[in-house]
Amino acid sequence: MLQAEANLHAASAQIGIATANRLPNITLTANAGSTALALDRVFTSGTGFWGVGASLTQPIFQGGTLLHLERAAKAAYVQAAQQYRSTVLTACQNVADALTALEQDAAALKTAAAAADSAKVTLDLSRQQWQVGYGGYLALLNAEQTYQQARLNLVQAQANRFADTAALFQALGGGWWNRAELKQK
Repeated sequence: MLQAEANLHAASAQIGIATANRLPNITLTANAGSTALALDRVFTSGTGFWGVGASLTQPIFQGGTLLHLERAAKAAYVQAAQQYRSTVLTACQNVADALTALEQDAAALKTAAAAADSAKVTLDLSRQQWQVGYGGYLALLNAEQTYQQARLNLVQAQANRFADTAALFQALGGGWWNRAELKQK
């Protein structure tokens, strides 16, 4: 986004340059000196001189080149402005997408945590039933498998949340917390 902003500023400056090239150039000059032949007479009266001059130059006939260069600079500015607008909109869309993903991740994480808790309760009940002889070993193994799968789903939901948090940092520009000028303050 900073690159697009810099391009917009550069295009704006090119308009000013193209406009200035179509205007007359005025040059003012001044000089002062001494005509003394000896060093000890440099600052005595009657040896000093000065002069002032001015010049005016105007592009007379460029065959419309300067006008078209100005129009081209204005067109380049419009293009840079549209690219900047597009870049800003894309950046805002990336942030919105990352925030939506984080919201969905929060719901998935909550659901996965509830499923893992439920699977743990089921596993504990299956263990107790097996220990007292009421439940079979196959039911205990199924409960264990369900609990382990629920834990894997919970870890995957946490990983998705971390990945989308990193995507949000990247969408916000990333690296702004490590800038040297912020550390100096």
